[in-house]
Amino acid sequence: VQLQASGGGLVQAGGSLTLSCAASITIYSNDYMGWFRQAPGKEREFVSAIRWRSNRKYYADFVEGRFTISRDNAKNTVYLQMNSLKPEDTAVYFCGKGKIQEFFSDSAEDYDYWGQGTLVTVSS
Repeated sequence: VQLQASGGGLVQAGGSLTLSCAASITIYSNDYMGWFRQAPGKEREFVSAIRWRSNRKYYADFVEGRFTISRDNAKNTVYLQMNSLKPEDTAVYFCGKGKIQEFFSDSAEDYDYWGQGTLVTVSS
């Protein structure tokens, strides 16, 4: 598995989780690493992304300041700290590596090396 996502689980609304994405592939300095999620019956949607060297961060509008993306260069790992979770955040969360280094994209088609994902379930 090239990108291993972990950290999901069952949490009550208002709770927190931290997801991890451990990469066994090389992440280059200009690469974008992204978090996406997919709820049952819905398409995979962008959550957050980070550019590896610059540490520039991007978030979907629905995050509304609740999530924080970060990375650990030494561990080749990307994190997603999720606070104030809502039932509508329930989904399988995936991490992906951007195919394009020149610019940021929030389209799942522009990422690959998806792992198996990690399930986040938020109860009301």
